[in-house]
Amino acid sequence: MPKTCQKTNKTANNGYSISHSHKKNKKIQHVNLHKKKIWCSKTKKYIKLLISTKAMKILFKI
Repeated sequence: MPKTCQKTNKTANNGYSISHSHKKNKKIQHVNLHKKKIWCSKTKKYIKLLISTKAMKILFKI
């Protein structure tokens, strides 16, 4: 299962975790993904999507 949002195509972000002594260690910031069933009015059935919380916020605002 890929770690990308199916609506916004968001993927993981590369960054550093920096300690107090300013040592830098690479870390990956993953996307906050959720499995959701969303009703499609065209096909009259539910569609299973793996979407980010940002995409959920956009979809449910409409």
